[in-house]
Amino acid sequence: MKCIAALIIGLVFSTHVQALEKPNIVLLFADDAGYGDFGFHGSHHMKTPHLDKLAKDGMILTQFYVTGSTCGPSRAGLLSGMYQQRFGFEEINVPGIMSPHSGLLGDEMGLPTHLKTMGNYLQELGYKTAVFGKWHMGVADRYHPLKRGFDEFYGFRGGARSFFAYKDLKSTRHENWIERNFKGYAEHEGYLTDALANETCDFMQRHKDQPFFAYVSFNAVHTPMQPDPKDASEFPQLEGTRRKVAQMTLSMDRACGQIIDQLKELGLYENTLIVFTNDNGGPMDKNGSSNYPFAGVKGTQLEGGIRVPGVLTWPAQVPAGIQYDYPAITLDLLPTFVKAGGGDPTKIEETDGVDLLPYLKGDNKERPHQALHWKMETRGAIRNGDWKLLRFPDRPARLHNLADDPGEQVDLAAKHPELVKELFKKQFAWEMELQRPLFLLRRQEEAWSARRADEFSVPPAATY
Repeated sequence: MKCIAALIIGLVFSTHVQALEKPNIVLLFADDAGYGDFGFHGSHHMKTPHLDKLAKDGMILTQFYVTGSTCGPSRAGLLSGMYQQRFGFEEINVPGIMSPHSGLLGDEMGLPTHLKTMGNYLQELGYKTAVFGKWHMGVADRYHPLKRGFDEFYGFRGGARSFFAYKDLKSTRHENWIERNFKGYAEHEGYLTDALANETCDFMQRHKDQPFFAYVSFNAVHTPMQPDPKDASEFPQLEGTRRKVAQMTLSMDRACGQIIDQLKELGLYENTLIVFTNDNGGPMDKNGSSNYPFAGVKGTQLEGGIRVPGVLTWPAQVPAGIQYDYPAITLDLLPTFVKAGGGDPTKIEETDGVDLLPYLKGDNKERPHQALHWKMETRGAIRNGDWKLLRFPDRPARLHNLADDPGEQVDLAAKHPELVKELFKKQFAWEMELQRPLFLLRRQEEAWSARRADEFSVPPAATY
């Protein structure tokens, strides 16, 4: 009997140790930040000491992409691990600019409920999961985070809101109210970026003895441009919106630092997989961000619209102080998290991502992806190796070699017509796998991306 008891105790202890060995996972997700607006990317204007330190502790992914150049589609790809066009989430899900003839409108525009999310997969692996901040994956109750694989939610269902508490909820849209879990509406105190950090730290404290996944979805540095008053004296050398975005970036960096410090205080930092990235390129005309050294902005398929900062840190597993220079994409985060959490991403029936860890550790020397794709309306782009084709409805396609021309200033289409034809065919073959869009922009909005691509066709100055 003593042997049996010892065996049972041993099995229980072994199971407990295995559970503790699962890394915690924290996804720090910015909103509308510019590629060039971080110290670890060489910014001369921004102060991001906490994120810079995080980058030194891990790896900078210099060619990290999102699946879409606007908030909603990008997040749909991130959370599903699939190109969002595969399930019809191609367009911007913003009420007021959508076609009245779309299949879904208003609160009904969301991430289809038959899809599993990053949260679902991690719940199945024993993780406590939570979302803090911006959801933007559907306002209707059936799209709520607590019904999409998350145990806790503190944030707002919509796409943008004030950084300060609303005094009169009746005068604001309900999807922008701060909500705790399901229909527990209560506006936050103080500055929202700080509140999201506080709530994340509380979640980590409460679940320090079990593996957790915190999706920290900041609404900084999206409009409205509302810096924290305590940073009013910061960045006196800057003016206007540029100064405001610097102050808001400082607040977000401080919030990230608070979360990182909490992990260290709890003794969890070494075995926590932390990713910092952003949902799309910065809208330089709206929030004063900079996508240096790239042309393009949010809403375009130029590099400035789809290439984003990427930092991955896991001190117990991933080498520190290294740059990873092959292209990767937010699609890869779901399988990477699943594998890190003890799951088998190869058993996920539909995913376009790969587990990045073998590549980042140097076990696999190949590219994670030979080809990456983007599509919005009739506009499209494909990156195949270092070649990138941009397809337009109103002008000839452009071809760039990103290894030699990351700013996309030298069009080589006329010099390589056979390559243009080949990439057209590859993009078309991919598009034949996609669903029809569930919702569409109004016709008058379709030229929006074209105008922005023209207006921001030249990279900003390095001193921006």
